[in-house]
Amino acid sequence: MLRFLTAGESHGPSLTVIVEGLPSGLPIDIEAIGDEMARRRLGFGRGPRMRFERDELRITAGIRHGRTLGSPVCIEIINTEWPKWEQEMSAAPGEPTTKLRSPRPGHADLVGMQKYAFDDARDVLERSSARETAARVVAGALAKALLGTIGVNILSHVVRIGSIEAPSDQLPTFADLSTIDQSEVRCATKEVEEQMIAEIKAAAKEGDSLGGIAEVVAYGVPVGLGSYVHWDRKLDGLIGQALLSIQAVKGVEIGHGFTQAGQRGSVAHDAIFVDESADKSGGFGRRSDHAGGLEGGVSSGAPLVARVAMKPLATLNKPVLETVNLDTGDSSVSFKERTDVTAVPALGVVAEAMVALVLANEALRKFGGDSVEEFTRNCSNFLANISSTSSSARPK
Repeated sequence: MLRFLTAGESHGPSLTVIVEGLPSGLPIDIEAIGDEMARRRLGFGRGPRMRFERDELRITAGIRHGRTLGSPVCIEIINTEWPKWEQEMSAAPGEPTTKLRSPRPGHADLVGMQKYAFDDARDVLERSSARETAARVVAGALAKALLGTIGVNILSHVVRIGSIEAPSDQLPTFADLSTIDQSEVRCATKEVEEQMIAEIKAAAKEGDSLGGIAEVVAYGVPVGLGSYVHWDRKLDGLIGQALLSIQAVKGVEIGHGFTQAGQRGSVAHDAIFVDESADKSGGFGRRSDHAGGLEGGVSSGAPLVARVAMKPLATLNKPVLETVNLDTGDSSVSFKERTDVTAVPALGVVAEAMVALVLANEALRKFGGDSVEEFTRNCSNFLANISSTSSSARPK
């Protein structure tokens, strides 16, 4: 079983992630993890913090000479701005210089203050900040490294920002990822990219924010991950929970789920045929992929597709949202913390990480193995076995 835990606050000295369950012998490249972190920082509409901050990574446990040891991996993301916040965020006894008492609608401020009996919204926002997703991307990079040993590749692209939507008639392939990452909004369609940028500029001019939708596609996922037996092991349920845990995410769609709700069964489902080249699905293919690579809570071997919807960010550069001053009880406007116009381009990268973590965990549950060699051998044996048992269905 693969699990991870993050710790740290947005303006604290560092973020820390511990990943437990990786088999031994997995090659880990710290530069490749840094590249994943860089992908998360970029995107038109991001705030200045993303441009001048850099992510300094420090491996403190679980890796020796570039390979995992089978013990928990611990990686720190050092906050280069910590000296500016050392007094305000000090762990030593004392009082903050100011208290934030006008909670932002749409953020965790008010409910967090009520739940934990805080009198300062900063006690909430420092942990509820999307900065925490940087640690998830590090964990996701480790999961991607493991999945790569069995031929699984994951990408994402932006399909909507605000009212501007990209065409959905064709999935990008993993070979398209570098081109997508070169886009200022991580959109695969150049004409739509320009419209999205114009939409972001218009919102920025008014001090407003935008949400949108990113799509994650995983290629090479072997059949048999997940379960139809237990509700809490269904792969689509696990992916949904993981994606909905990302800050500001309010919706998840697997495959063409919402479109299928308005279709007849005769057109909504994916016809099955014999395909000897389909080694990840036991020699069977699908004429379409409306189900997004999942049937009955189990991976089918087809590309796994999930869309994730992010609401507009709750902090605006021109505060106009009505709230309450908790000192006086009077109507007020929410305070302004440093923010982006939109974070949808980064959303896709974080969503990749969360999907990778779910798939890696389920692959380890299915195939097992204390070393990478054992893990990959078990996967190969499983696929060879199902190909053999289904060979009677193939043309003679």
